[in-house]
Amino acid sequence: MGEFWDGFEVDAALMSLFWIVIRQLAEIEAMATSKKVITKEEWEKKLNDVKIRKEDMNKLVMNFLVTEGYVDAAEKFRMESGTEPDIDLATITDRMAVKKAVQCGNVEDAIEKVNDLNPEILDTNPQLFFHLQQQRLIELIRNGKVEEALEFAQEELAPRGEENQSFLEELEKTVALLAFEDVSNCPVGELLDISQRLKTASEVNAAILTSQSHEKDPKLPSLLKMLIWAQNQLDEKAAYPRINDLSTAKLEDSSV
Repeated sequence: MGEFWDGFEVDAALMSLFWIVIRQLAEIEAMATSKKVITKEEWEKKLNDVKIRKEDMNKLVMNFLVTEGYVDAAEKFRMESGTEPDIDLATITDRMAVKKAVQCGNVEDAIEKVNDLNPEILDTNPQLFFHLQQQRLIELIRNGKVEEALEFAQEELAPRGEENQSFLEELEKTVALLAFEDVSNCPVGELLDISQRLKTASEVNAAILTSQSHEKDPKLPSLLKMLIWAQNQLDEKAAYPRINDLSTAKLEDSSV
């Protein structure tokens, strides 16, 4: 499969370790309150005893590739593993085109592409539509089009602000950018950061996935969060080899 897939071998180890930690927690709960010491040899044996079906691992990989938009990798993985995605891979390309348009500041193009995919996405999600329109306003301000920005805010965003208090507050924050010649001194200057584009793009991406009956977030990050939580719980009850670097899944000896 090449180097691209090496990271997913790490994911398999993380899955195994998660279940070990959970089982160990249950065992220690039934024992005395003294802190248990688990050697690296014992821990590795437990790790090797956990069996994870290859099919389940493949589904986890495919879920990650589809959700994150790696269409070429998903197609290669489908052919090599025989794992079928739960959505048409062609729609990934369309979804990524929308996401890229927002990230580049081409919000009008992004809105058009979303409507081409499914008009109901924006029709049924007023918050998403407002945030896209807000991003359009931000881009006008970024490009110094003050008069056009004011006109756009008054005609397109103000009516929505009258209907929704949170929209009104966000609009007022955005328009406040116009009051500062040097936005670096503006208390809401972060709206002009690239991170704001990424935030909006992520919201659009999630909405498209939801409309396709697909999870808006990949399962793998959730698994990693559960592993971190489980390790933190076990830390209070035992000294054991834990993973500190999730990118390598390397077991490190505990200090007792």
